[in-house]
Amino acid sequence: MESNQTKDHRLNLLALLGFNAFVIPGLLKQIEMLKICCIGAGYVGGPTMAVIALKCPNIQVAVVDISVPRITAWNSDNLPIYEPGLDDVVKQCRGKNLFFSTDVEKHVCEADIVFVSVNTPTKTRGLGAGKAADLTYWESAARMIADVSKSDKIVVEKSTVPVKTAEAIEKILTHNSKGINFQILSNPEFLAEGTAIQDLFHPDRVLIGGRETPGGQKAIQTLKSVYAHWVPEENIITTNLWSAELSKLAANAFLAQRISSVNAMSALCEATGANVYQVAYAVGKDTRIGPKFLNASVGFGGSCFQKDILNLVYICECNGLPEVAEYWKQVIKINDYQKSRFVNRVVASMFNTVSNKKIAILGFAFKKDTGDTRETPAIDVCKGLLGDKACVSIYDPQVTEDQIQRDLTLNKFDWDHPIHLQPMSPTAVKQVAVVWDAYEATKGAHAICILTEWDEFKSLDYQRIYDNMQKPAFVFDGRNVVDLEKLREIGFIVYSIGKPLDAWLKDMPAIA
Repeated sequence: MESNQTKDHRLNLLALLGFNAFVIPGLLKQIEMLKICCIGAGYVGGPTMAVIALKCPNIQVAVVDISVPRITAWNSDNLPIYEPGLDDVVKQCRGKNLFFSTDVEKHVCEADIVFVSVNTPTKTRGLGAGKAADLTYWESAARMIADVSKSDKIVVEKSTVPVKTAEAIEKILTHNSKGINFQILSNPEFLAEGTAIQDLFHPDRVLIGGRETPGGQKAIQTLKSVYAHWVPEENIITTNLWSAELSKLAANAFLAQRISSVNAMSALCEATGANVYQVAYAVGKDTRIGPKFLNASVGFGGSCFQKDILNLVYICECNGLPEVAEYWKQVIKINDYQKSRFVNRVVASMFNTVSNKKIAILGFAFKKDTGDTRETPAIDVCKGLLGDKACVSIYDPQVTEDQIQRDLTLNKFDWDHPIHLQPMSPTAVKQVAVVWDAYEATKGAHAICILTEWDEFKSLDYQRIYDNMQKPAFVFDGRNVVDLEKLREIGFIVYSIGKPLDAWLKDMPAIA
């Protein structure tokens, strides 16, 4: 028997969708019998669908992918991605109303709502190379949806896509529809890796964009009904398609801009003796600005920031807005500058050479609590040190040796293309050692570079580490996680981004 609480939720849901009590039975059946399919079992598709399945137990959710190893991993005890809380969510739902499958066409055909969460990598060749998004995978998915569908469907953009992508997808579906009605919605994700499950449980906002037509508005309400199972009505925002598509790019650009702003200040702090932590704290106390994303570091990474800003730059250029394009380009330039500045600081501090010196790299993922290495600053820092013939010893608690070695052989933007499966370079392998212990990584090292803010790096026995290193022993803290004064008391020469320089470092050549 239905509880009063469940009944009240359903009545509230229907009320927010604009229906009265006389149509409850038919509509409830429609909502509860929905079948959802997500194409793409990656960082977005897997966690998002798992949470939908958990929060909507009467909705059947299928996550499909052409990668057999990936789907096999989703069906195992070792999920293909690391995200705190994800394992518990998947285990609660898998086999009940959450399914992972390689039978893409079957589940797409049966679904009422099809989420598309495929790669939209940066183009590496042709028109817009280095900036524009490559929509090859999206177009392929759209053609497949049109080909196998036998009933009307709502197709939801979950990948980050350029503005007006929905228009192109709509044309493909319409011209291949065989009389079937497709409605296109944009429902961008705003997840932060490391906190994705909590972000899904308690989202700041859920954004749904659709056509301003009766069919488009009905599709919006249908998707809204799914999220309304657990997201408060005031947190579900509806817009037109183009606003939803652009909002995702804008959000990532604004966040990356803040990081580049504080990183630009970190260089000035070092030059003047100011402390970037104190400056950022004072600035963040301004309620118009706020404290978030004001932590100076070796640079931002991840799959979205750089890709989305470059995409934004390309869109601006295509729409005759070169000044706006140049503005956003500068965010990327500062990020690249911060990484090269860090490498230059390491080399200059160590007598202007790291040739044949062992450099311990603590952390390779782009941030803590994830195994994701896409666009991680560690790649550029390691490549810079390897270019000066250093021997690097890398430790990260969540990144495998194969992944690290592969990342260090790839060209820019290749990580998001099938070419990422190419064989590794024997030269790179020879210069790089990957170990599964921080003490092993630092043993006999001339210097330590901290490139990911893993909590464990704060509590390491640095006296033990110092005793087993070459002297002088250097620490280059790219995430400002260590106790600067404590390490200096032990005997380390320490560099922390944006903080007053050690007396030793002040005597070194200026860093451009």
